[in-house]
Amino acid sequence: MASFAGGVPTAVIDEVLVSGRLDRLQGTPVSASQGVVSDEQLSLRPVLRSGELLEVVPGLIVTQHSGDGKANQFFLRGFNLDHGTDLATTVDGVPVNMPTHGHGQGYTDINFVIPELVQAIEYRKGTYYAETGNFSAAGAVNMRYRHEMDAPMLVLEGGEDNYMRGVAAAAPEVGGGTLLVGVEYAHIDGPWVLEEDFDKRNALLRYSRAGRDGRFSITAQAYEGDWRSTDQVPLRAVRSGEIDRFGFIDPTDGGSTHRYSLSADWSGSLGPGTASGQLYALDYDLELISNFSYFTDPDHGDQFEQLDDRRIYGGNWEWRRPFDWHDRGQELAVGVQIRHDDIDKVGLYRTIARERFATVREDAVKQTSYAVYSRVDTRWSDYLRTTAGLRADHFDFDVDANLAANSGSASDSLLSPKLAVVLGPWRKTEFFMNVGRGFHSNDARGTTIQVDPADGVTPAQRVDPLVKALGTDVGLRTAVVPNMQVSISLWRLNLESELLFIGDAGTTEASRESERRGIELAAIWNPVPWLIVDADLAWSRARFSDADPAGDRIPGAVENVASLGVAIDHPSGWFGGARFRHFGAAPLIEDNSVRSEPTTLVNVEAGYRFADRYKISAAVYNVFDSNDRDITYFYESQLAGESEPVSDIHFHPVEPRTVRVTLGVTF
Repeated sequence: MASFAGGVPTAVIDEVLVSGRLDRLQGTPVSASQGVVSDEQLSLRPVLRSGELLEVVPGLIVTQHSGDGKANQFFLRGFNLDHGTDLATTVDGVPVNMPTHGHGQGYTDINFVIPELVQAIEYRKGTYYAETGNFSAAGAVNMRYRHEMDAPMLVLEGGEDNYMRGVAAAAPEVGGGTLLVGVEYAHIDGPWVLEEDFDKRNALLRYSRAGRDGRFSITAQAYEGDWRSTDQVPLRAVRSGEIDRFGFIDPTDGGSTHRYSLSADWSGSLGPGTASGQLYALDYDLELISNFSYFTDPDHGDQFEQLDDRRIYGGNWEWRRPFDWHDRGQELAVGVQIRHDDIDKVGLYRTIARERFATVREDAVKQTSYAVYSRVDTRWSDYLRTTAGLRADHFDFDVDANLAANSGSASDSLLSPKLAVVLGPWRKTEFFMNVGRGFHSNDARGTTIQVDPADGVTPAQRVDPLVKALGTDVGLRTAVVPNMQVSISLWRLNLESELLFIGDAGTTEASRESERRGIELAAIWNPVPWLIVDADLAWSRARFSDADPAGDRIPGAVENVASLGVAIDHPSGWFGGARFRHFGAAPLIEDNSVRSEPTTLVNVEAGYRFADRYKISAAVYNVFDSNDRDITYFYESQLAGESEPVSDIHFHPVEPRTVRVTLGVTF
């Protein structure tokens, strides 16, 4: 199932769409914190990295703390989501998050996505949706690929720091259906003293055929990438002049990865309702070399390798049946979701210049999840509708560790009720009240552990397999101002256990109970058909809930986010966009005595279409050449020549002002 769409049909919001452009808030949402962004809006956003496409989600920030081949860093609703924990991400319904991953729980790498082929991005924040399960406490995002194209296209890009990229795609009619073919290649060195040498290779092949009451498609994707990394660097080394702010400590950090997938989707009538289904299979591998603390082991250094090699199999099925009750349209939906991760090897090794000399931990893991859910959309009157849902999840874990004491099996189950109440519309305004339970799973290895694998002796505490989250949301969305849509949300989220990034191990571990609350504002204005202006503001307060002398602040929890964008697509042929993006300071340790600095960036792009076939554009990223930081941590490290570890800020700088030129041709 490639879409989040659900609810009782209505035309209230559709009536205020202007030229079909205001897609962010259209449809019949069950909360003020969900929406859809179309390809038209996506194509007019200046994007430095493919992961930044997800910043169309109001309040979501996407950064990087290592090489571009590594998964991005995500921030949303007072979470430092690391590489995706608590943000469930799918592409056409196929999950991207990796549980029990070598680098971090919920690891989300979307480098395999070809931006030009994305038709829409659907998002929903909070725990109020029966269809979304693991990792969705902060929110869920689904990227939808297109099924067809108006004409074949070729895109060529070039820029500073040896940046090169090419995309070719076509969608001819074949056998009564459409065959979408797309390939992408990119090479990126970046501004780093140590050239990144990132090679990215992508391919997509999709055959789809529409029937009288549904559609069938089969999709194959392949992604390969390899790179060198400039990870976060210690502030003291930059201030002393030992390294440049774009410099490095360990020249042998880097990685390689691949992701191959095959999926099949279908939809159509089934009895008195409609059904949709999906099957998918993935082959995935990551080898990641990192060194965050440098020389706390003076003899060998602190470099380590994280390995993840797995196959994933799964499927989704949903059936919807509309029915009348008291002469009002209602809908019942039931669904089933199954996923199995067959992890041949997930490992942590000590290395010197990428060569292994010790195994810290090596495991084979089988993890299976099953979910069933039901949702009933009821329209009680012209001004009252509800969505009541119930989700049941069950997880089985089986761990075969290289240390026998840490092998074993575990399982857990969870019921998650959901309720949404929608009042209105009055004067093109609706009010939303939501409550629901969500969750994230913990690393399977933590559910069976008994001793610390580093020494094989020290007792280790097991973690709960599933961590509950309870969310509430009160909000509104309105189209009362002509050509504008606005949504406001006040939310709260309680989480039984945080997952925190551990800098010197490059992993996440279960931590303390927490509470977050905040307010979000999103607005989109379409004053004339060729101009869109959007603005997002988000403020959050994140605290640990329990008493602890260390303090109650959650490291990395960004407190405020703001963005402002302009997109222009003028009939004369001129097009472009500009974006202002700001994310505020965050505590770096629990007592709030060390904080990160805010980051503000401006990106612009301008171009021209001519002869109905060609377009050329130029983009400038970080227009004002800001010296801000993409990510900041605080932990101990030891440089060569230092006699003991030093607690210090470690940061990854934003890229300096960068210019790129794009030429596009359709045939």
